[in-house]
Amino acid sequence: MPIIEVHLREGRTVEQKRLLHEKFCQAAVESVGCRPEQVRVLITEHASEDGFSIGGKVVGYPPPTGGEAAK
Repeated sequence: MPIIEVHLREGRTVEQKRLLHEKFCQAAVESVGCRPEQVRVLITEHASEDGFSIGGKVVGYPPPTGGEAAK
């Protein structure tokens, strides 16, 4: 049973997420030969203030305000 885990920033519509579920399911069925009812797609949404990094550089936090020290 394929389990596909997706992490997204918040802001997608329900319709966009439904389409993502459908497309991932279709891709799993076509690529590994399973039945659609065997596919699980888990979407986790993250707030824009949740930090993340690319290449070790934090890019997901809002810029510091005047009273906060840049880290």
